[in-house]
Amino acid sequence: MSAGVTQSTGVAGPARIGGAVKLGCIADDFTGATDLANNLVRSGMRVVQTIGVPDDAAAVDADAIVVALKSRTEPAADAIAQSLQALRWLQSQGAEQLYFKYCSTFDSTAAGNIGPVAEALMDALDTDFTIATPAFPENGRTVFKGHLFVGDVLLHESGMQNHPLTPMTDPNLVRVLQAQCKRRVGLIDYRTVAQGADAVRARIAALREEGVSLAILDAVSNEDLLRVGPALGDLPLLTAGSGVAIGLPQNWGLQANDQAAQLPRGSGMQAIVSGSCSLATNRQVLDFIRRGGQALAIDPLRIAAGVDVAAAALAWAEPLLAQGPVLLYSTADATDVKAVQGKLGVGEAGALVEQTIARIARGLVERGVGQLLVAGGETSGACVQALDIDQMQIGTQIDPGVPWCHAHSAAAPAGSLHIALKSGNFGTDDFFTKAFGVIA
Repeated sequence: MSAGVTQSTGVAGPARIGGAVKLGCIADDFTGATDLANNLVRSGMRVVQTIGVPDDAAAVDADAIVVALKSRTEPAADAIAQSLQALRWLQSQGAEQLYFKYCSTFDSTAAGNIGPVAEALMDALDTDFTIATPAFPENGRTVFKGHLFVGDVLLHESGMQNHPLTPMTDPNLVRVLQAQCKRRVGLIDYRTVAQGADAVRARIAALREEGVSLAILDAVSNEDLLRVGPALGDLPLLTAGSGVAIGLPQNWGLQANDQAAQLPRGSGMQAIVSGSCSLATNRQVLDFIRRGGQALAIDPLRIAAGVDVAAAALAWAEPLLAQGPVLLYSTADATDVKAVQGKLGVGEAGALVEQTIARIARGLVERGVGQLLVAGGETSGACVQALDIDQMQIGTQIDPGVPWCHAHSAAAPAGSLHIALKSGNFGTDDFFTKAFGVIA
């Protein structure tokens, strides 16, 4: 699939050839890419997002480019190779600073990919220091004394300990990252952050003197991220969730503005597909069903048994689409997920569900769904690829980190659709219901 471009419309007009790129970003999954692009647009930057690494080297006029990869759960060597390819393309675009974006729950396998990719990028950029923080306080992700909180609980009590692919059982990010890195990992704690950019710069200098190359950065509020932004301007590489992005545009004299990213008016029928098993998505599924929404559960064991679950699901959905949004989901609680994994294996269970939901997503769009909501990072990547989407326009935010996008797809009868890619952990309980009102 050739890579395409996603252009935000919140700040400027169409992308033009020949501009200077201030920030080049590499995101390790598709929901994370739109999350980051959303924050950059809100903070005053013109953003272009690509689906994969573009094939051509034509210069793009934008303040920031976000390259969306599907590398989070790939073997570390593959994730590194993809990230370095993205880096080379961003360098060809003249990016002044690089940003490696990962999930706000800092999840990866025991072998990476956060640490290995960060160190590979450091090597490629010949830099001896970078920061690491998944903090996104607006979305309930805070880092205090190097420990990650999700809402009011530590990471390992948030449900992420039961993630089917990347379970997180340790909230101490210094310890988690050090286990993945050859370089020393340190901490820039909240007391330093509270003192502002000069104190952060001094702490970075001291850590460098001590031989520390990566430092977890505390942040418990958006004000913290805005406060430290100027101290990060001279670092060739930043690694973070999407939160740090809100403090960066000021380094180039750009300011947040209230121009909403405008998309074409929503049209067509509405549907939701979900492959996420996070606690947040479980609540969203339950809320949708309790409100009387039509919903169908996807059974991985039936898929493994050779049943054409996608065809059956589409046959169920087709007569219901005209009545309002339908939901097709493989979301389940931790006990059920582990039972399926025990029978099929972790990798096979995940792949079977992703492929099936991707087929369902394409079938729904072919049947006239013009507004599609996808829940789950890996699921989103599979669906975008199945829909042959190579460009998306970032639009209105539904909840922090989740915007509606407008995409061109050969599967759509009209050639285009609205699509929202939701990280499993994001969104309020009524997200599945309220999302469609944003573009109605």
